[in-house]
Amino acid sequence: MGQCSREMVDSVLLCPGQGAQYVGMGKDVAEQYAEARQVFEAVDDALDVGLSTIMWEGPEEELTLTHNAQPAILAHTLAVHAVVRGMLRPVAAAGHSLGEYSAYCAAGALELADAARLVRKRGELMLEAGTQRPGTMTAILGLETTKVEELCEASSGGGAVAVAANLNAPDQTVISGDPAAVEAAGISCKEAGAKRVLPLKVSGAFHSPLMEPAEVGLREELSCVTFSDAAFPIVANASAKPVRDSETARELLGAQLTSPVRWVESMTRAVGDAADGTRFIELGPGRVLSGLLKRIVRGTGSTSIDKASDINGFMEEMA
Repeated sequence: MGQCSREMVDSVLLCPGQGAQYVGMGKDVAEQYAEARQVFEAVDDALDVGLSTIMWEGPEEELTLTHNAQPAILAHTLAVHAVVRGMLRPVAAAGHSLGEYSAYCAAGALELADAARLVRKRGELMLEAGTQRPGTMTAILGLETTKVEELCEASSGGGAVAVAANLNAPDQTVISGDPAAVEAAGISCKEAGAKRVLPLKVSGAFHSPLMEPAEVGLREELSCVTFSDAAFPIVANASAKPVRDSETARELLGAQLTSPVRWVESMTRAVGDAADGTRFIELGPGRVLSGLLKRIVRGTGSTSIDKASDINGFMEEMA
């Protein structure tokens, strides 16, 4: 579908992370747009796996496996991006955990096939690390992050660790680590006034020291992949600072596995750097990042583009 007559908008791209997947994701987009079909086909070819069939038909248990969910979300995000990119003039991007790879790919720093293989291997390494040393994650809602961090530290000891892993919103933090320490920290958070303490269904303690074996393996994989400088800045999870340099990107993607996702700082930085009139555009499955943005910087809206109907509505708006 031609887009040459459409307006372009200064934008900050938001790329979702693991957990956003759902059976049927991207199917309607592929059916309506050749650009999207080409992305899904390229990812299937790069992985030598019928990933798109798993995405569109399930079963859900197979899709949610870490090594499937990660490339599936990347594929969906970049398929949507391929369709709407002619209407976007990105000034920056940010991706939540896995989504950082999608962001670098959208910025031309990573080739699609390389990104797909990287995130699949990343998922395999994370799953393996979680098998070697089983861990867990729990979402803490309604308690300030600084208090959660304090209680995680107090609950760690005797070789067991709990850390704040995803700093998603001022009052939403996901903790990660050894099951006993995470459970103890969750109880302490509830006693300290947390509104909800929700254990998550995950295959390991992501973004915690328990992922150190996975980080070693991932750094080896990253060293073998060609990175280019990004066409626009990517606000990195591990530093919450904008990155364009290829070697810095490679280093921070390695550090990301054992570092917290500094999403509050990242969004605050992205909003602060954005000029008036810049739109935040969430690409791919779900609307989680748009919801978090509203809670982090009040009054800042975001457009979520997930399904074909979202794309069509955005095109009509921009026409």
